[in-house]
Amino acid sequence: MAAGTVLAVLYLLVVLVMSDSSKSSEDVRCKCICPPYRNLTGHIYNKNVSQKDCNCLHVVEPMPVPGRDVEAYCLLCECKYEERSTTTIKVTIIIYLTVVGALLVYMAFLMIVDPLIRKPDSYIQPLHNEEDTEDTRPFAPSHGQARANTVLERVEGAQQRWKRQVQEQRKTVFDRHKMLS
Repeated sequence: MAAGTVLAVLYLLVVLVMSDSSKSSEDVRCKCICPPYRNLTGHIYNKNVSQKDCNCLHVVEPMPVPGRDVEAYCLLCECKYEERSTTTIKVTIIIYLTVVGALLVYMAFLMIVDPLIRKPDSYIQPLHNEEDTEDTRPFAPSHGQARANTVLERVEGAQQRWKRQVQEQRKTVFDRHKMLS
């Protein structure tokens, strides 16, 4: 049910963004980059014009040079017509934020629920305790094997096996260290 609500909200946001389907003033532009010329500093000019009017004469306003230097100044300027879809950008950002938000909610849920589900770990042993044997390890209850079909119990079983292997490796390393010393 929560997934349906999230999808409904996402659909509503996409519809709202798409309703503004007319090209906004930021979707198309002509960008002219003019380098320094004589005593003038370089400057970037932006203007919303059609692609055929994307040149220095139509974009650079006010013209910073007198009439006789306009042609030389405009030859130095590099003009590019740029078009983008702000609707696509908005939808992508909304989807991204929705996914990140869902992952954050899931992480918070796991942080709250995990301590309630986990049992206290009775396997924790001191790091350098070489005298412990495998006989001192607590035994798993017999009914634990019968219910080991849930994912959480399988993960806990794998974790316990891994911890036993690490403990055996520690014991072996410390025994060899004793023999070499």
